Amino acid sequence: MQSLIDKIRKARQQTVEAGGFKFTIERPTDMQVIDLQQDNVRLRQSELLKRFIVGWEGVKETDIIPGGVGVEVEFDNDLFIEWIADKPNLWTPITDAITLSYQDHIKALGESEKKPVAG
Repeated sequence: MQSLIDKIRKARQQTVEAGGFKFTIERPTDMQVIDLQQDNVRLRQSELLKRFIVGWEGVKETDIIPGGVGVEVEFDNDLFIEWIADKPNLWTPITDAITLSYQDHIKALGESEKKPVAG
């Protein structure tokens, strides 16, 4: 059974396709964005990739190393970072999706404030 924490995190996730692969991104929370701003961490692509990718689908060992076997590899953040470092063609579509997910979140918050409260 999923905990409430898992359900909250799952609700912030979506899948993005890039380079024939599917990646699970997790929208940054408001607190994470504020912390990054306070730490003066510019939201570089590498920072977004390190912090907000939580899964993948369809990535095989042969995609990661030459001569690997054709089995899907379970997601591991350290492995993902090592692999993606040499895949610049994947950076922009993934990081754009992360940025857009946060922008959509902010937009939705603004729209919910405009709705009248039933009383």
